[in-house]
Amino acid sequence: MTQYYFRAGSTFMVCLLTATISRPQSPDPAPLLPTLRLQMDVQLALIPVHVTTPFGGAVTGLNRGNFHLFQDGVEQRITYFVNEDAPLSVGFLLDSSQSMKDKMEKSLLAANEFLKSTHPDDEFFLVEFNEHPRLRIPFTRDLEDFQRRMVKTKSLGRTSLLDAIDLGLRVEKKARNTRRAIVVLSDGGDNHSHHTEREIRKAVQEADVQIYTMGLFDPNAKSKEEQDGPRLLKGLAEDTGGKHFAVDSVDDLRDICVRVNRELRQQYLLGFTPDSQPLDGRYHSVKVALDQPGSADQFHVQYRPGYFAPNGLGSGISPEPAPAQARR
Repeated sequence: MTQYYFRAGSTFMVCLLTATISRPQSPDPAPLLPTLRLQMDVQLALIPVHVTTPFGGAVTGLNRGNFHLFQDGVEQRITYFVNEDAPLSVGFLLDSSQSMKDKMEKSLLAANEFLKSTHPDDEFFLVEFNEHPRLRIPFTRDLEDFQRRMVKTKSLGRTSLLDAIDLGLRVEKKARNTRRAIVVLSDGGDNHSHHTEREIRKAVQEADVQIYTMGLFDPNAKSKEEQDGPRLLKGLAEDTGGKHFAVDSVDDLRDICVRVNRELRQQYLLGFTPDSQPLDGRYHSVKVALDQPGSADQFHVQYRPGYFAPNGLGSGISPEPAPAQARR
């Protein structure tokens, strides 16, 4: 019987965080990941984990034995471990609706700041969204061409944020790298998508994607969609183990982008094969704990709180999106 190889959260939708990059030698060399998405009788769930001090600095140099991983309350054996800077497949989702007109220039400069620190094998794509989402630049490793084409973005129309995330997830399925991300830059909620929030929340929980979102919100927003924007972006990010950043000033965007880039490159990647081999289409909770004295007080551990398992007969159905919350 054919079963699915899946990754619970090894892709990312991007937003940002700061820390000094360090690349310690891994005492646990990681095995190569399978190159096929479909495997016979094999499942591998991958959970990106970011560990920080109370002051926000990245904690590097940990090894496999420092982590405990649980699914639905049952500890799992960690069979895959990476703690080094590996190439990323990053998608930028850029809000180009009319309300972004005065913020577009600095948003583009911020995205370019992210591109200043890259791995030779990184690849990037750009989705613009206003009335409809559009894949403006497919996956490429040519940064000069990417930056040159990105600056031509124009602002007009309404905001189809949820449809843009759906498109971004579909593009990420073609990524070459194990570590994947999407960066969302938007100034408000959705007012023109065909997809519902419930559909997209379930889609991101099923995908091997981390979402980082940057919200440039108007504190005096009057429409229901704009007022709901912070909740929507925060929920999408937390569903995937990413982060949401409420941006008080467009001048802060560049620093936030630098922080996100560094966080993605300082993550640990933990892999496990679920003991129960669930191919039930259901949501399974995940917990990651550190095996360090006093670690609960000394360190903050960020990861996705769960994932939807593949369904051997097709996509699973969940009556409501699973709750998103930061894990400590």
